[in-house]
Amino acid sequence: MGKIITVGREFGSGGREIGRKLAEKLRFAYYDHEIVVEIAKRTDLATEYIQSVEEKRPFPLMSITTGHTFWASPNPVMDQQLEVLKTESVIIKEVAEKSDCVIVGRCADYVLRDEEPFRIFLYAELEFKMKRCRERGDDAKKMSDRELQRHMAQIDKKRAEYYAFLSGQKWGAKENYDLCINTSTADEDKIVNSIAELYR
Repeated sequence: MGKIITVGREFGSGGREIGRKLAEKLRFAYYDHEIVVEIAKRTDLATEYIQSVEEKRPFPLMSITTGHTFWASPNPVMDQQLEVLKTESVIIKEVAEKSDCVIVGRCADYVLRDEEPFRIFLYAELEFKMKRCRERGDDAKKMSDRELQRHMAQIDKKRAEYYAFLSGQKWGAKENYDLCINTSTADEDKIVNSIAELYR
């Protein structure tokens, strides 16, 4: 097993960009949407559907722990969602075995907990995240402040529910990470350089 860095992030905090730059800086492999593409190849499911299952709690009133037996259900929708989750877990473990890597999101910190990854969580001030979203997304530019705030809150709520569903732990809680960074306080390159120096 190589060196592993996992990146959890609030929506709009820059997790994807920082994760990619960190991987380039350290010369690690980088995984984010690539995992979705691989799930699609193995399951013959559409990437759009896989993304709709990811990072949210698939079933109400149900909780599991990765690595334990999944609840067996005759419901084909639930079975399909479980197939996505199980395949994702397998792929995350496979890519971590291949080489040193940075993995963004997807509860990778928990899935790979036995490998003791370096676990990062990125967060930011609300105004910073809103500005960032508007700079990078046409949909965000069309939203009012209230609409954008609601949209961001919904995404983070789904991420928190998904994390709790898989791990039984609280998403974003500092005790679950090795390093938590407020990305509002410095530019991306400074943050990346600081993480790289700390990790080395």
